[in-house]
Amino acid sequence: MLYLVPFSSTAALRQCKSAQTRNVGAAVMPPGQSSASPPELGELGELGDQEDEELLHATEGGPQEGLVIHVNVGGLKRTLRHAVLLRFPQTRLALLASRRRHSWEAVLEMCDDYDAARDEFYFDRSPGVFSYVLNFYRTGKLHVMAEVCAHSFSQEIAYWGIHEFFIDSCCSYRYHERMEDYAGRDSEEKSEESSEASSFEDMCLLQADAKRFEHQRCGQHRKRLWLLLENPGFSLSSKVFAATSLATVVISIITMCINSTPEFQLFDANGKELEDPSLMAVECFCIAWFTSEFLVRFLVTPNVRSFSQNPLNIIDLVSILPFYITLVVDSVLESGGELHNLGQVVQVLRLARIFRILKLARHSTGLRSLGTTLKHSYEEVGLLLLFLSVGISIFSVLTYAVEKDDEGSELRDIPTCWWWATISMTTVGYGDTVPVTVPGKLMATACIMCGIIVVALPITIIFNKFTKYYRIQKAMEMGVGACDGSEDDGDVDAEELHSRNLRDFYAAKVRSLVRLLPADTPVGGCNGSVAKDDCGAAAAAAATSAAAPPPRQQHGAVTRPTAP
Repeated sequence: MLYLVPFSSTAALRQCKSAQTRNVGAAVMPPGQSSASPPELGELGELGDQEDEELLHATEGGPQEGLVIHVNVGGLKRTLRHAVLLRFPQTRLALLASRRRHSWEAVLEMCDDYDAARDEFYFDRSPGVFSYVLNFYRTGKLHVMAEVCAHSFSQEIAYWGIHEFFIDSCCSYRYHERMEDYAGRDSEEKSEESSEASSFEDMCLLQADAKRFEHQRCGQHRKRLWLLLENPGFSLSSKVFAATSLATVVISIITMCINSTPEFQLFDANGKELEDPSLMAVECFCIAWFTSEFLVRFLVTPNVRSFSQNPLNIIDLVSILPFYITLVVDSVLESGGELHNLGQVVQVLRLARIFRILKLARHSTGLRSLGTTLKHSYEEVGLLLLFLSVGISIFSVLTYAVEKDDEGSELRDIPTCWWWATISMTTVGYGDTVPVTVPGKLMATACIMCGIIVVALPITIIFNKFTKYYRIQKAMEMGVGACDGSEDDGDVDAEELHSRNLRDFYAAKVRSLVRLLPADTPVGGCNGSVAKDDCGAAAAAAATSAAAPPPRQQHGAVTRPTAP
């Protein structure tokens, strides 16, 4: 900042100049260095002879703004020369010094507070990092504080208006490496937090749906039927139902495949394709089962909105709609209408029955985990497709260049080379088209090796995510099974979650866990002579005390926080 120094004589000016030299020279020294170090005093402390004469000349003509500013950064007080700060005019301190001439409002926007009595600007920032900022003004090079987080250091220098470009080469590599590592870990943590928050929210919604049955007609019967349909591990009957539903899906797919074989294709006198009666009967049974299952799920669901937004229920609806649409179209065609183009629609709808295979996701934790993994791994999948696209484009053109002049080669156009490069980079290798020249075979070798490397890079990341989401899906299944508890102290719905204390929530879960154990199982260090309910209460009390925060000290007295 600027400092007003009115003087009436040259002697007074030199006396003040000497005091400024001592103060500034001591202020800008880093810890461990003497204030008498000549280079630093020459930069920030001493006024040169030419500047001395200019200042003397200015004071003879009247008051003149001074050449120093006083700053207090988190308790670290320094006096800095105006001329040194203006070497870097875009930094915060330089802007503070230059704007003081024009507007106090602009100056106060650059600092946190101002002490008019001391003519001192206060900054609520890290004093340790500010020592490195002072060294930057001396040398023009910024060094990184090793004991400070790289991201925190980046925020500090950004506040002072210093760009990362000024980081010296001795610290630049380590700084950017730490920043990249921070960015990668931050992205992974956000992804994990998002998935964990989504799973916790789903668990709360499941328990909230289970409690909705209490206020509905025939709530207990509907709840047991809902659990039977949604949770295969709920009971023996639910396992039988899940196995029957799974077998029906498999039979439906097999029937569709058999129907395409020549032995089961029938035609009428006009050449119109007919359905085999036996296969049609099997198809009708499967559709009747799928329709009944869908309707029962819809009738017993506690939340119609959640039911309509569930992807598995949408798959169930899509798997049965083509059959009924086909019946409507066939009836229109048999009535003698002129909608002959609907015959092609019927063929497409019959092929749409293949989507029934997606119904297996309801009975397979792995398929659901795969869908969730692909949903959260779109960046890695996109990167894999990008790598493959670049490699296919390059190797297809190079192979075309070396194979086009050979009469016996099938790779004499770029689209065919695209096909060959695709099956080569993905290591499929059908063998229908192969290079015949020596350069072409060398290109094929390089293409296959690059394909192995490119495909292997993101696979590990995708596999790790699949493992994580598989565990989450298994936990969700266990959560659905836990909704059958007859008592309510372990069930917390979404509305109550925000008003419940975390210790109470944890203790309630412990009590629910104890009730699920056999009667003769020791719990929490209890022996067999202690009743399970008493032991469960003791375990819950221990969990509550363990989750409680430690006592805090206030004015010499120990106090404990009051439980909500």
